[in-house]
Amino acid sequence: MPACAPTRNDHSSRSSRPSRASGLKRPHSPPPRPRRGPFRLPGADLSASITVFLIAIPMSLGLAVAMDAPLAAGLVSAAIGGIVAGLLGGTPLQVSGPSAGLTVVTAELIQIYGWRTTCAITIGAGLLQILLGSLRAARSALAVSPAIVHGTLAGIGVAIALAQLHVMFGQVPQSSALDNALALPSHLAHFAPPGPLIGALTIFLLVVWPRLPGRIGASLRRIPAALAAVVTATAVAAVAAPGIARVDLPSWRSHALPELPQGPVMALATAMFTVMLVASLESLLAAVSVDKLAAERATAAPKDGAKQHAPVKRSDLDRELRAQGVANALAGLAGGLPVSGGAVRSSANVRAGATSRASTVLHGVWVLLAAVLLVTALEWIPLAALAALVMVVGIQMVSFAHIRKVHRHREFLVYGATISGVILAGVLEGVVIGIVVAVAVALHRLARTRITVTEQDGRYLVAARGQLTFLAVPRLSRLLGKLPPGVDAVVELDGFFMDHAAYETIQDWHAAQTALGARIEFTGRSGGRIAEPASAAHSCCRPWTPWRNHHCHDRAQDTAPPTAGGAAPASHAVSKAAPSAASRGSSDRRHGAHRLLSGLSSFQRTTAPLVREELARLATEGQRPSQLFLTCADSRLVTSMITASGPGDLFTVRNVGNLVPPPDAEGAASNDDSVAAAIEYAVDVLEIESITICGHSGCGAMQALLGAGPDTPRTPLWRWLRHGLPSLERMRSRHHSWARIAGRLPTDAVEQLCLTNVVQQLEHLRAHESVARRLAEGTLQLHGMYFHVGEAQAYLLTEGASSGTGPDEVFARVAPGAAWGAEHGIEALRTAPGATVGA
Repeated sequence: MPACAPTRNDHSSRSSRPSRASGLKRPHSPPPRPRRGPFRLPGADLSASITVFLIAIPMSLGLAVAMDAPLAAGLVSAAIGGIVAGLLGGTPLQVSGPSAGLTVVTAELIQIYGWRTTCAITIGAGLLQILLGSLRAARSALAVSPAIVHGTLAGIGVAIALAQLHVMFGQVPQSSALDNALALPSHLAHFAPPGPLIGALTIFLLVVWPRLPGRIGASLRRIPAALAAVVTATAVAAVAAPGIARVDLPSWRSHALPELPQGPVMALATAMFTVMLVASLESLLAAVSVDKLAAERATAAPKDGAKQHAPVKRSDLDRELRAQGVANALAGLAGGLPVSGGAVRSSANVRAGATSRASTVLHGVWVLLAAVLLVTALEWIPLAALAALVMVVGIQMVSFAHIRKVHRHREFLVYGATISGVILAGVLEGVVIGIVVAVAVALHRLARTRITVTEQDGRYLVAARGQLTFLAVPRLSRLLGKLPPGVDAVVELDGFFMDHAAYETIQDWHAAQTALGARIEFTGRSGGRIAEPASAAHSCCRPWTPWRNHHCHDRAQDTAPPTAGGAAPASHAVSKAAPSAASRGSSDRRHGAHRLLSGLSSFQRTTAPLVREELARLATEGQRPSQLFLTCADSRLVTSMITASGPGDLFTVRNVGNLVPPPDAEGAASNDDSVAAAIEYAVDVLEIESITICGHSGCGAMQALLGAGPDTPRTPLWRWLRHGLPSLERMRSRHHSWARIAGRLPTDAVEQLCLTNVVQQLEHLRAHESVARRLAEGTLQLHGMYFHVGEAQAYLLTEGASSGTGPDEVFARVAPGAAWGAEHGIEALRTAPGATVGA
């Protein structure tokens, strides 16, 4: 937990801790796990398995239809994927089954080699997956550009949709997506109405079902949309179109098993590699998505008294890849379709409340029982309904969120080339085309460097846009050589990379010019000065150098100097040895004292000479800060750094959770007067001009509030955190709009509560008498601020009244440069009565 909700870590008082048998829990510790019998099953997993089963049955049959494979093969793969991959996989909540991403590939393999050889290819692909998982290559697979991966899946989705459109119209799909597109006009001119109408009904229900309004709609939405659409379409077809083509499940006695592959060796090897590649990428991407969904569910606030979901362990991708390989090998042996982790089934499993792999395994058991006991019921399903279901799945594989993301990262060319290659040439060919285009784009960006030289009032500006590599050295050297000797110049570098050849060129030119008396200054694009290159001996602990060097004195003093003979002293060698368990605690305490002492020594040596004059002036004149800055006690929040302030600028108050107890809070008079006293002193004595309440990301106090319950021990920490309960109530209330951050909703419940807490504490601040008086006089301003630690980005509350009656509160991103306030209309907002704004 971050520092704003500290926990005790006293190793010397173990005997004072309550024993487990006492039933007492430490503050904010996870609840003890209930002991379960060997055959006990969580109810959430049972209900989730039924939900996923109801989605998997129509999906498996539909994918089998789309691949022109035996329909029973889809059920075989769903059962094996659920049971085998569920038991062995490294992603407990991921549900595996027939692969939507392999629809086009498998259909082509069946058409070329036949069904039995395709099963043998599936076995070979599974063995390759087991090999790669054993070599720990799963993470390397994720190194492929996301634009290529999402482009491949999108191209497959387009091909699936085009093929299933033909099935809906009662026609046989062509061998490629391009042929299907060209043949579509003729099929649209001649078709029988029942199939397209049943398909349109299925698509309509798939789109509308998750959006049914009202209480009745909420109850109906518990039924999976896929099941509701297929059941409704089946019922309508039974009455209105009894002659429509339906599912035909052959007897299990005639189920086809694999045979030895027949065909060119290289072609078969390429087919196995293609199946392995697509199935692995689809499974690994789904595993990463499941991790994100499970994390969001664990951090979300529980609804209607429901229990907080426990966090799920992060996926073991290598284990998951091996499990997918075993499932594919067994699926091929049993005459099933290729298996992969499915995003649709897995997301449904997480949202249904699954807590362990039991739901995945059970879903496979239900599929196996249905394949044996529900054959008659399954044969009533129209093929057009299954084709429409799979067509919607294919369309959903073209994600607009992914398109926006690749466009934002300037990789749309790679994405578009991959889609085009998959549709026009094939899956493996499309992946190769995407990789070639990605490499070409990267080389173009690396080589594209624009260097210009301009003159103004006898001073030259050399601007380099792009990366400075050896490819740009000839042009760079030529332009620098054209500058007159000894003239002043500014070199503006706008790029994040400079190789050794470019550095030597600039350094040699710089040395020659300065030797002639020239003044050369290096800047970034925004005009900020770039420090001169310094040797390693002088780059550490220089006063007023970048903040990243603030711990360099620890590194310098942790390394003992060598002796005259070049060997480390014996005492230093002893200190390098692993400490014993008995001495570890004292060693940590000595290290903490050493860090404090070395930091003070570094200040006296490097910084004190530079600030002594300013501090002497402040000591004589007294402090005259213009701002009260109230923020959290979290150690990652360095107020002077993020506000670029120095001695005498900020009157700072820090506490756990940046809380402001209201004047009428219970117990405020006896326990919480410190914050009120600081506010009164700052407002009435120091006569500050503004007060800023600053929250931050990942606040432990807000996490503690979200995880608190009726049985939370009333420790001193909790008695303080109770002043944050109004923020929690405000977030969960329907009478207040949720705050937004930089035009988006918060990423999770913790971030939402951090933002809401800033708004709520501003209301508490207004209730203090001294603050209310100064606000009425118009001599005091209140600001709300949020600092995202991981992004090193500040956001200011720029519009909306904290009373909740005005427009939504918006935390706007603070951009570099002085024009930010004018761009966001800060001056205009200041005049709004009661508005909370950031200057």
